[in-house]
Amino acid sequence: MNEQENVQRIQEHFTAFGKGDFSAVLDTIAEDVDWQSPATRSIKEEMPWAKPRHSREEVSLFFKELLDNVQPKKFEIFQFTAQDDRVIVEGMNSGKVKSTGCAYEHDWVMVFTLRDGKIVRHRHYYDTADILMAFRNR
Repeated sequence: MNEQENVQRIQEHFTAFGKGDFSAVLDTIAEDVDWQSPATRSIKEEMPWAKPRHSREEVSLFFKELLDNVQPKKFEIFQFTAQDDRVIVEGMNSGKVKSTGCAYEHDWVMVFTLRDGKIVRHRHYYDTADILMAFRNR
């Protein structure tokens, strides 16, 4: 696939997520995916979704664990940048931690690597401090 087709595929991924169509979301992901969201070396107990995933089934659990704990409010994409098999997406989102009712907001960057129209690698970079403060009711 060319860069334009890769961007289109990632746009489809985000559109499906926005509609809550997780079957379509998972259809964009390779079975042997390397998925990290957030990309971090320290796993916080408050964020059970924040650990590496290595299969489509594990990514499905990522979305379940994420949505069991937070309620997304606003999701905004600023820009897509593509080079070869990579698509970089810049954006921001806000939401509410379900257990505390506290809001959070953060900017993020996601880096997707695609092969044959499927996401084979995903890195989601954001500062986890804002979410952790919301979990800790601060």
